[in-house]
Amino acid sequence: MIIVVSGPGGVGKGTVVRQLVATDPQLVLSRSWTTRSPRPGEAADAYVFVDRPTFEARVAADGFLEHAEFLGDLYGTPTPDPDDDRDLLLEIDVQGAAQVVERFGDVLLVLLVAPSLEVQRQRLEARGDPAEHVERRLAHGAAEVAAGRALGAVEVVNDDLGDTVAELARIIAAARHTGAP
Repeated sequence: MIIVVSGPGGVGKGTVVRQLVATDPQLVLSRSWTTRSPRPGEAADAYVFVDRPTFEARVAADGFLEHAEFLGDLYGTPTPDPDDDRDLLLEIDVQGAAQVVERFGDVLLVLLVAPSLEVQRQRLEARGDPAEHVERRLAHGAAEVAAGRALGAVEVVNDDLGDTVAELARIIAAARHTGAP
């Protein structure tokens, strides 16, 4: 099964996904590639950080499930190892989610949202995004939420980390049980 957790910047996708993977051994998290620079304090393994020519060469070799440009930087999900029988968890933006849905059709799509615009702003600022980046992400966020809803994603409000992780675990368990996302 492919599980896509998507949503605008600052909703806590990375934190939620890391907690979820830590509690479910049947999940494998795909580590995305990006051409952006690491944020201050960001873990070195948060992404595969590469330059634009390296990324573009991987695109040319059909090495991504999806890829997109966002605010001038490229992001992409590498093609997974076909020998891994675990469920593939993707933490990607809504553009990428739409590509994965188009390519595979049968995916569990979750739209993670912040409890409010102000909370989202605080989270973006707390992770060290520059003020102009925060404003651009917030302005783009409403369109991302609308696009996620249009894709038919299950919407989850990330208000409390423990509750959010538990809700996602229940959604995934239900999809595994029924065999349908």
